[in-house]
Amino acid sequence: MRYQVVGKLGYGATSTVWLARDMNRCNYVTLKIFITSTSMSQQLDGELNMYKRLERGSKSHPGRKAVRMLLDSFDVNGPTDKHRCLVHPPLWESVLTFLRRNPIHRLPIPVMATVLKYLLLALDYLHSECKIIHGDIKSDNIMLGIADDSVFTHFEESELQTPCPRKELDDGRIIYESRQLTMPKNFAPPVLCDFGSAMPGDVDEHLEDIQPNFYRAPEVILEIPWSYSVDIWNAGCVAWDMFEGEFLFTGHDPELQTYRSRAHLAEMIGLLGPPPPNLLAQGRLTSKFFSEEGEFCAGIPLQDPVPLEERETALKEQQEDREKFLCLMRKMVQWEPGKRSSAKELMQDEWIRAHS
Repeated sequence: MRYQVVGKLGYGATSTVWLARDMNRCNYVTLKIFITSTSMSQQLDGELNMYKRLERGSKSHPGRKAVRMLLDSFDVNGPTDKHRCLVHPPLWESVLTFLRRNPIHRLPIPVMATVLKYLLLALDYLHSECKIIHGDIKSDNIMLGIADDSVFTHFEESELQTPCPRKELDDGRIIYESRQLTMPKNFAPPVLCDFGSAMPGDVDEHLEDIQPNFYRAPEVILEIPWSYSVDIWNAGCVAWDMFEGEFLFTGHDPELQTYRSRAHLAEMIGLLGPPPPNLLAQGRLTSKFFSEEGEFCAGIPLQDPVPLEERETALKEQQEDREKFLCLMRKMVQWEPGKRSSAKELMQDEWIRAHS
């Protein structure tokens, strides 16, 4: 047996995550074990194909280290079905969890700039080397690295001395409680994870409905063929959230009291002004939200415009730095995909270079 389970790190809607020892290489790994493979076979096979693309990318590109690579994969037999298992290098916790530790839910400037720098490095590797569109960038898919193994050694010793509680269900399954990793002595750079929603970028046309609701790019909402620049819009929205402590867009519909595309578009108009006619002309769903003259007619009123300058609060006392940060945001959050900067271009941005 190559992998020896040490303890449970956590769980999500479709998987559990475990710390384990790789007995062949004498190091720690994480095992991500999914619910039954049959129900998720297409998604899991797609994710595996994306990891194979990642592996084929240039080993000399600096962004390769900013992406969580796959070390191994296999299926394990359960009581009723097989379960796919992905083996990854172990990491600490997500940026989302890190944010929640801070009472104001904001990243400090140096941390923010460093996270954004490595996110852009990762995206440049994906876009230019691997021809991959991530499609699901959010703070819980950006993980903080660990520079030493003492955290894992401490986890293993704690599990041996005081094993986490567990309970047996009526059907014989055993549910284990998770144990948190302690604070590392030294952090490694952040890493972009989770390629379950990733798509190949070297295809003729994409029209799929991707991205977390709050981060959907306008071309995704309007069903305009999209490409790598959806990740740039997504990264810009996530960066704003992490630094400003609030969502740039919520899409909260005042009538239906839930997320709706029309509310999201109304917020975009309030921030960016009306969309360009040439963009609207490409959308399969444009007529659902706009008249032939380009007027918004989706059944809810537009709010008074509130530009980025009025929304920004983290740098109010640092005018010069504030202007540079807002300039960075404008390079990413643009109606037209072709006007957004590439990840490679954004890595040279003055604000990021000054603080990372």
